Amino acid sequence: QVQLVESGGGLVQAGGSLRLSCAASGGTFSNFAMGWFRQSPGKEREFVAAISWNGRRFYYADSVKVRFAISRDNAKNTAYLQMDSLKPEDTAVYYCAADPDGVSGLKNGAQNGYWGQGTQVTVSS
Repeated sequence: QVQLVESGGGLVQAGGSLRLSCAASGGTFSNFAMGWFRQSPGKEREFVAAISWNGRRFYYADSVKVRFAISRDNAKNTAYLQMDSLKPEDTAVYYCAADPDGVSGLKNGAQNGYWGQGTQVTVSS
């Protein structure tokens, strides 16, 4: 059973930056593609970014391209989401997910994946 713990959320002004971390335990980290999703009140959870198990392929939602960067450190069992030029519409609870089905599984909503508990990101205008 894989456990995921997110950290790094908080309150930031528009235009600012945050770096989210997702620490994994209980499994072989490199067996999973890693992804980030977000959910804001009244909206469905949406895909944000994904990275392949070896860190060589990346996928981003159009709304965050250029501004966000996903990365991973397999030696530390940790995935990251660097968020720059934040906008108020980025406000949401951010969740990380680990998917044995690869980036395609993540892009399809990580139906077979493992999820963290989420971390709140609030961007003030």
